[in-house]
Amino acid sequence: MKVREIMTKDVVYVNKNDDLEHVLYLMEKYNITKLPVVDDGKVVGIVTDNKIADKLGSIRSKGVLASHMYSSTVMEKEFETVSPDTDIMEILKTVGEPGPTMLPVVVNDHLVGVVTKADLLPLVKSNENIKEIMTTHVITTKPEDRVIHARRLMIDNDIARLPVVENGEVVGIISDSEIAFTFATLKKGISLGHQHHRLKNLLVKDIMRSPAITARDTISIKEAAEIMMEHDIGCIPILGGDNKIRGIVTRTDLLKHLLKELQQG
Repeated sequence: MKVREIMTKDVVYVNKNDDLEHVLYLMEKYNITKLPVVDDGKVVGIVTDNKIADKLGSIRSKGVLASHMYSSTVMEKEFETVSPDTDIMEILKTVGEPGPTMLPVVVNDHLVGVVTKADLLPLVKSNENIKEIMTTHVITTKPEDRVIHARRLMIDNDIARLPVVENGEVVGIISDSEIAFTFATLKKGISLGHQHHRLKNLLVKDIMRSPAITARDTISIKEAAEIMMEHDIGCIPILGGDNKIRGIVTRTDLLKHLLKELQQG
């Protein structure tokens, strides 16, 4: 199977001189977390919610509004590209490696599409139980934790989302997107003198997505992929029969299992 068969052709992208307020607007409108950055039709970078959260939360950016920062200042400049004729197996082999998880598809250096993990999920067909691949050591946060604490957990553990857990039950999800949007809103709506105090004392419960999409530990790997596609989410907290969290599964987990199956024939 080739990239052209699964790639997203109707690409949402930004110019390198577009401000972050516009970038965040597009991310929210289209429910996406990564955008190619284009200059004269050529891809020059990739901007992500992760990098925006880093930039807006940086002390060096104190008092600087999202409308005064630009795609070119936060974009990932080191990235891989693929062609429409690239084999899907080559992409699956890179899943989970460091770097942007969006692959621009180019012809003669010009953008013609993108491939994301979401584009690959329809290929997941395994009927094995989700317990076979879920992560059981789940890093979580609490509703009363400060957002800066949750953000530090995400950075230190190189993860994009945290289940918010209270008494063993999942009450929400917090991700790079919620943090980026919140930081931008605070910088725009709160005076410089009060920004640091507000950011420092912002609680997870104030910005988390709730309720979270969860699933029981009886589902199959294929069913997990279907849930992610239906709700356009990147992870699913997995619950036991008592509704307590037992694990978590991500798109990366699903695609790594898919690669293993394909390699085994």
